[in-house]
Amino acid sequence: MNIMFVNTQMWLFLLILHVLEAGVFAVDSKQVNILYLIADDLRPTLGCYSDPVVKSPNIDQLASVSTVFNNAYAQQAVCGPSRVSFLTSRRPDTTRLYDFNSYWRVHAGNYTTLPQYFKSNGYTTLSVGKVFHPGIASNHSDDYPYSWSVPPYHPPSFKYEKRKVCRDKDGTLHSNLLCAVDVSEMPLGTLPDMENTAEAIQLLKSMKDSPNPFFLAVGFYKPHIPFRIPREYLKLYPIESMTLAPDPDVPKKLPNVAYNPWTDIRKREDVQALNLSFPYGPIPKDFQLQIRQHYFASVSYVDAQVGKILQALDDFGLANDTIVVFSSDHGWSLGEHGEWAKYSNFDVATRVPLIVYKPGVTSPFPRPGEKTFPFIDVFQGTWEQFGKGHGVESVVELVDVFPTLSHLAGLRPLHHCPSSSFKIELCTEGSSLAYLIHNPERDTNREAYSFSQYPRPSDSIQENSDLPDLADIHIMGYSIRSTDYRYTLWVGFDPVHCQPNMTDIHAGEMYLLAEDPGEDNNVFDEFYQATVLCKLRMLPSWTDSLKHHIMYLSSSLKSKGIL
Repeated sequence: MNIMFVNTQMWLFLLILHVLEAGVFAVDSKQVNILYLIADDLRPTLGCYSDPVVKSPNIDQLASVSTVFNNAYAQQAVCGPSRVSFLTSRRPDTTRLYDFNSYWRVHAGNYTTLPQYFKSNGYTTLSVGKVFHPGIASNHSDDYPYSWSVPPYHPPSFKYEKRKVCRDKDGTLHSNLLCAVDVSEMPLGTLPDMENTAEAIQLLKSMKDSPNPFFLAVGFYKPHIPFRIPREYLKLYPIESMTLAPDPDVPKKLPNVAYNPWTDIRKREDVQALNLSFPYGPIPKDFQLQIRQHYFASVSYVDAQVGKILQALDDFGLANDTIVVFSSDHGWSLGEHGEWAKYSNFDVATRVPLIVYKPGVTSPFPRPGEKTFPFIDVFQGTWEQFGKGHGVESVVELVDVFPTLSHLAGLRPLHHCPSSSFKIELCTEGSSLAYLIHNPERDTNREAYSFSQYPRPSDSIQENSDLPDLADIHIMGYSIRSTDYRYTLWVGFDPVHCQPNMTDIHAGEMYLLAEDPGEDNNVFDEFYQATVLCKLRMLPSWTDSLKHHIMYLSSSLKSKGIL
């Protein structure tokens, strides 16, 4: 049976069967539900993250009653590896997924996933849209039946996402990057995220009287390219109000290996018509403004879908019993450093929104009759300016989500993984953030770090630099982000054994964030490499190596009065 699409009757039968079978494993009736909302390619361009341009009232409303992690980072800035990483709470070197071409249970280890853990604890686990990356990376099944109680839902209209459905001014159809459309003219008369939203609401309705708690993950397809969104959202962002990125030029000291040539952008017909040079372009300024306009409009489109689902929690009496998480798989460059898309270790590619709502904890329970998440129509002019909730400034990671949700839901805590955990099915390489949700952050933890990485085929920029196949990965950029620094080492990598050689340094990047928040002035030099190279050989993992390295650099810079 094709598990990607099932008819409604069969799907409902499987859901009812699961609920009946799960009765013997039912957890305490007071157990909370989980609603995990995942955007695709969304950097924190949201009002609740102090973005001055983007209109995101529904997500801002969620943030106002939530804990908002202001410095959350993905472990690799590309869809498949990032999603497998945060859904297993293992880093890419443990999942051994750096591209889209392997299934971690076969290629690395039989790791328990976040929804699988909840399923084993009596939850009905449900998937809508893009949660796992489709294809080989999730066994062509979104990891069903391991992770999900019933086959995941995928919107029928998604099959037209890369077709020639973007109408040009002359009426001809193209597969463009910029693709604002009249929804009524689209095949099936709808768009994937609209279908996702309708399905999610229907599932919430079907689960509201269930004896078992639910774990519902909803993966939106936007703002991932192409920007196929309802045309009216462009009206929120007049082109004459758009501005270029504050640092649109390639930094002079950026190593070639660190640059991503945004190959996927170049494949779209409207970008091909620009006849851009490889690898740097640049894209004409007027087209840059249009890209930014369409990205921001896509964010507002996603915000509306989030708002409708959150309102359904109120409508079905679920808001007081459901933990809500809103996040993304990674960020997206909007012209910073002369780059577009993801595929790098910069903040704009790795930083994500992370918002966690737990009723009665992150905010008081509403008074009787009061709504927690009334839908806000972004086209209705002005709306309430929301507070920013409880903000956390300490650096956190997406691998922290799994242990955090387990803790908040009262499940058995996950043990931290040992340095080699390929044969251990259940453990975490992250940390629970529940203490930051239950207790206000008094001071920023300046010794908290996030670790990201990105593969490259060579030191020079190539057509496959953005997304090399595993066999072609010969360099890995390992990056550590603290409150004060971003430090990256590009080192030799053995793709057969998935092992880095931390002493084979090809290039480095060091950004002092207090004076260089945009990461434009690389101050790495041979001094840093030579003085600590011997220390790197003694440490068991690259995360330990870079942490030790950056602590040494911090001490050195402070002694020189630089910090």
